[in-house]
Amino acid sequence: MISVSNISYFIGGRALYENASAFIRPNDKIGLIGLNGRGKSTLLKILSGELSINEGSISKAKDCTIGFLNQDLLSYQTDDAILTVAMEAFKEAVETQRQIEKILHKLETDYSDDLVDKLTHLQEKFEQLDGYTMQSKAEEILEGIGFSTQDLHRPLKEFSGGWRMRVMLAKLLLEKPSCLMLDEPTNHLDLPSIEWVENYLRNYAGAVIIVSHDRTFLDNVINKTIEVTNSQLITYEGNYSFYLEEKELREEIQQGAYENQQAKIRQTERFIERFRSKATKARQVQSRVKALDRMDKIEEVVSDVAEVNFKFTFKQPSGRHVITLKDVSKAYGALDILKNTNATIERGDKIALIGANGKGKSTLLRILANTEPVTGERTIGYNVIYGFYAQHQLESLHVENEILDELKQAGSGKTEQELRNVLGCFLFQDEDVFKKIKVLSGGEKSRVALAKTLIDEANFLLLDEPTNHLDFISENILIQALQQYQGTFITVSHNRHFVSGVANKIWYIENHQIKEYPGTYEEYEYWHKQNEANKIHTAPVAKKETPKKEPKPAAAPSNQNKLNALHKELKQVEEHVQKLVSEKEVIENKMAKPEVYSDINKLNEQQQKFEKADAQLEEENKKWESIALEIEELEGK
Repeated sequence: MISVSNISYFIGGRALYENASAFIRPNDKIGLIGLNGRGKSTLLKILSGELSINEGSISKAKDCTIGFLNQDLLSYQTDDAILTVAMEAFKEAVETQRQIEKILHKLETDYSDDLVDKLTHLQEKFEQLDGYTMQSKAEEILEGIGFSTQDLHRPLKEFSGGWRMRVMLAKLLLEKPSCLMLDEPTNHLDLPSIEWVENYLRNYAGAVIIVSHDRTFLDNVINKTIEVTNSQLITYEGNYSFYLEEKELREEIQQGAYENQQAKIRQTERFIERFRSKATKARQVQSRVKALDRMDKIEEVVSDVAEVNFKFTFKQPSGRHVITLKDVSKAYGALDILKNTNATIERGDKIALIGANGKGKSTLLRILANTEPVTGERTIGYNVIYGFYAQHQLESLHVENEILDELKQAGSGKTEQELRNVLGCFLFQDEDVFKKIKVLSGGEKSRVALAKTLIDEANFLLLDEPTNHLDFISENILIQALQQYQGTFITVSHNRHFVSGVANKIWYIENHQIKEYPGTYEEYEYWHKQNEANKIHTAPVAKKETPKKEPKPAAAPSNQNKLNALHKELKQVEEHVQKLVSEKEVIENKMAKPEVYSDINKLNEQQQKFEKADAQLEEENKKWESIALEIEELEGK
């Protein structure tokens, strides 16, 4: 469908692409990946026609149409309602509808045959364009990506940039181009909306090219990965996880070939050096010199996996209870956010606050930061030192400062070498530390702001969407830093890979209450899906009126009694599962303590306890499935 052949694109004297090639088939779902600054967004602009290449060619099928969602659309504003903006995707149908309305207005005073014929023709055309369903399609997509029914008739200009981007995404999905290009589409979506978009794109009847730093999103959508590296486009026929495995294998082969070639070069150079001065060997020496000149050099593999080797510490640990909320309520006018809710954060908690936008996550973060007034009791524990990271903190960076000076002025008291070590962890090496803030990309500024947050020796961190604008390497650095971090933190994030890597508890807001799941995100997700499935199985079904049929008899008393007993047993099993999950976590924490892992007897004792709890958990999960199936069978009778 689209062929990219030997293209070159230069910025100044630097080659962003040089003799790069790729091919996009009609139903490819492609993840375009690579480090920040390598040219991913530039390639999308080249494909859309916004930028012209210096060399090479790009050929497209005659019927190929391209739709491009980019970050520039954040600034778009209009007085039109968001439903109207989304329906601009149906340009021809909307124009036909306007013509029909004009003719209907004329027919109030003019009943000529010409007008009636024209109306009939336009109505047929409108039907062929699916005009009668365009509004319902627009409403379905807008609501799928997080808008309420009431929002649909509000003007676009009333919404923030992130929500305006959602409207542009909805419009693009409704246009259904043969090639859909999305630049960081999940940056402004909450988790339910991300899952909805994943499902939509998987089934999209066309090609999709996605630039994203959300690994889980890529894994769930794409079937091909194209990496932008060394001015080339390298294709891998699989999703992001496949790419990681395949790249490791390719690099292992390349490194082996590189080492073999280097050994051959050394051997040849030794021969040349040894026999250079001997006339009898001059011919052989000259032959080897020419062979070295003609040799295609194999590049050494340079790992782009960065590891954090700096320990983020703080001078004073907090007390056991970091913050306690008791009967806390928060409302904005008639809109309740929290209502008589309770929660406690204890030292060592690593909490991910997840859920749909509009539920009050950011409000709760401000409440915990003690910057939002509430009713009820908010008790901050002994010796709690706050550190807060949010996207707006990028604006508080001093643009004329060099990176190193920005960290020096943070007041952490660390030496210059210590600060350089920290910056090295965040990929600012050598002379990079002298770059001015104003020349940095959004991702680089995020890394500087994160480094500042982590060096101020706070023992309680509040992190609001910390992975936005971070590339895979930077995200991995942050995960490692937080895994090492000995304090307490709570993070709002829709990035499932990040949450899976750092959280030991999950918080979410439901019915104006703070709810807690005492386990990892994978365990929460499994529990949540089982819980939702159970609700579906046990939810009362509204009776349909069937006047011609006799109503279905109620379940026999014996069956009903059995159902009641099974529901009770199911609830007990669920409680036991949660208890075992918590027990495993406690054991894991003990095993991580130096006094345990350094003592083989204590470690073996904890390992046996862990294996016992794990086996019990597996049995309880099987039991839950068995009971749930039995309930479903009985309720279907």
